[in-house]
Amino acid sequence: MALGITIFLILFAPSAWYLLISPNFSANNAKTIVDTPISAKNFDTTQEVFTPAFNASLPIENRLIIRSIGIDTQINEASTVGYEEALKKGVWRVPDFATPIDQNKSIILAAHRFGYLIWSDLYRYKNSFYNLPKLKEGDIIEIIWNQRKYIYGVYSLQEGDMITDYTADLILYTCRDLNTSTRIFRYARLIRN
Repeated sequence: MALGITIFLILFAPSAWYLLISPNFSANNAKTIVDTPISAKNFDTTQEVFTPAFNASLPIENRLIIRSIGIDTQINEASTVGYEEALKKGVWRVPDFATPIDQNKSIILAAHRFGYLIWSDLYRYKNSFYNLPKLKEGDIIEIIWNQRKYIYGVYSLQEGDMITDYTADLILYTCRDLNTSTRIFRYARLIRN
C-alpha cells in the first residue's frame, strides 16, 4: 500500500500541487496555447500545391502520426472559442491557418503536453505532445487528411513564447512546463515525393 501511494505521489504530485495553487490551471493553460499563434504575424508561404494519391485504405478521420515519439491521434477541429474541448481530446488544428490541402500558410497543431489527470499514460503518450521534446531534426511526421498521406520532415527545434518561422509547412507546439509561457516548437517541411 505504501509503495502504491509513493508511486502515485511521484507521478501526480506536481500536477495536483499546481491544480491546488492555481484552480484555473486548465483554462489558463489552454488560453495560453490558443494565444500563441493568434498573437503572431501570419506569413503567406504560397507555393505549388502538392497532393498525394488518394488511398481508400487510410482512415477517414484526419490523423497525426509521429512514430518516433508514439503519437497516433485524431486531429481535432474547433474554433478559437471551442478550442478547450478539442484540447481535452488531444491535438487541435488552429483555425485560420492551413490544412494539408491549403498549402499557402503554415499548418499549426497544438496540444497540451501533460494533459489531464483523468488521462491514462497510454492516452497521454498517443494523443498529446507529452513527448514532443524528444522529436529531433530529420524525424518524420505524417498527416492523414481526406485519406491522403502527407509526409513532413522536422528541420528546426525551438523554445520560446512565440512562433518564429511562418515559412514552415507544419508547426507543432506545446507548453514546456505546467506553469510557464515557454513553448516547445517543432517546424517541419512537406516532403514532396
